[in-house]
Amino acid sequence: MGHNRIFAACRENTILSIKLQEVQNKKLNLTDGIMLVTGSMIGSGIFIVSADIARNLGSGGWLLMAWLIAGLMTIMAALSYGELASLIPNAGGQYVYLREAYNPLVAFLYGWSLFAVIQTGTIAAVGVAFAKFTGVFVPELSEKNILLQIGTFKLSAAQLLAIASIVFLTWYNTRGLRAGSTFQTVFTTAKLLALFGLILLGFVFFDSHIWSQNWSYFWTAHLVKPNEEGLLSLQSLTGMSLLMAIGVSMVGTLFSSDAWNNVTFVAGEMKNPSQDVARSMVIGTLIVTGIYILTNIVYLGLLPLVGQANGVDVMERGIQYALYDRVGTAAAHQIFGTIAVFIMAGLIMVSTFGCNNGLILSGSRVYRVMALDGLFFNRAALLNAKGVPAWALWMQCIWASVLCISGRYGDLLDYVVFAVLIFYILTVAGVIILRIKRPDSNRPYRTPFYPFIPLIYIASALVICIILLVKKPEYTWPGLGIVLLGIPLYYFILKKNPPEQLD
Repeated sequence: MGHNRIFAACRENTILSIKLQEVQNKKLNLTDGIMLVTGSMIGSGIFIVSADIARNLGSGGWLLMAWLIAGLMTIMAALSYGELASLIPNAGGQYVYLREAYNPLVAFLYGWSLFAVIQTGTIAAVGVAFAKFTGVFVPELSEKNILLQIGTFKLSAAQLLAIASIVFLTWYNTRGLRAGSTFQTVFTTAKLLALFGLILLGFVFFDSHIWSQNWSYFWTAHLVKPNEEGLLSLQSLTGMSLLMAIGVSMVGTLFSSDAWNNVTFVAGEMKNPSQDVARSMVIGTLIVTGIYILTNIVYLGLLPLVGQANGVDVMERGIQYALYDRVGTAAAHQIFGTIAVFIMAGLIMVSTFGCNNGLILSGSRVYRVMALDGLFFNRAALLNAKGVPAWALWMQCIWASVLCISGRYGDLLDYVVFAVLIFYILTVAGVIILRIKRPDSNRPYRTPFYPFIPLIYIASALVICIILLVKKPEYTWPGLGIVLLGIPLYYFILKKNPPEQLD
């Protein structure tokens, strides 16, 4: 079966079905899109990831640089995706862009990875994060409350609460697009107001002495690691070793900035997709990047970067060894005192709950488009009476819940870090490919400074991929394995649903 024939069948089937069934569902405006972008991006990462980066890089300047590079890369990717969204203003987003730029196999590998791990694994991880911080208020719901143990398998109250939250958000989104979007706007607004409030308070309590202390070695990078005796030692980082450390640190910053592309999944349900999808991504990524940089500046003005693993309080532990890596809670302690743990727990509960709503709402739209292409369960293509893909939502819910129970979602997410970057590179390269393939197509939005913006992103992401191949082979190769498992699955599906059935 030739790819061209499969491609034509998929494309015609998908476009006709979407036009017939979704024309009445264009309910999302620019504000809804921005709220979906910012709400999906901000989870719990900004409150935790900086500790690991501080241990990898050992200086405030390079800590900020890691976040800044991630922000600039995300903005460049959003600027590039904007052109694809204006050229192909249909539901399905990145899946559709890959299909149009390359072929159905590449698109399927992305969709398969999205369902198997990327979207569902993130939903599971965010759900468990929500449950863990709920446990601060209700200890019976924490991960320490083990309800069942069989051998090495453990089932905690936090896992069950995570599943309950995922089920609730899935059910709520089956009630209609407007219901899910309104929910997203409410939680994202509350999250943004709380974050801006904390940033403002952080600057009010900003300690110039601590800032000066951190500034004294602001650009002196070093890696903190245990030596043979188990004691901590410092390894100076310069040149290639510094580049490698930055690349490894970028894993946390990039995935704290991830999910910005989820708004493309619901492009078919936006009132003005050819313009508002691009605007949503660019404005949303700018807002979140600004928040992340300001938050880390506040961290450096409230806490010493260098700390001790066995420190007795937040000042001794510093950013590097904040308890459980909860840098946000340690910083808030400098403002609110001992009640900071409850304030931050409440903020992270709101943040993760709203984040998961956006992930659940958007992910299901990709599976629906795959089903219309004949490359996913047929029922996933169906819309319910409210005009939303309820079957796709529940399929996503079931698998995310399985990952919650397994407790392996964190490992799976580590495995696909490399693969996700590869798909981002392919998609951004698709801007260039489609300029060549469809030079005369209408593009209401064009990537600024083309082709430099796409090329700079591709080069930057490739450097990080190479670094991960060298420094994290235990994650990169299994990640590729998960993606490549989709190849035999793709041809198995085609055998069951040959292109003739899609005509």
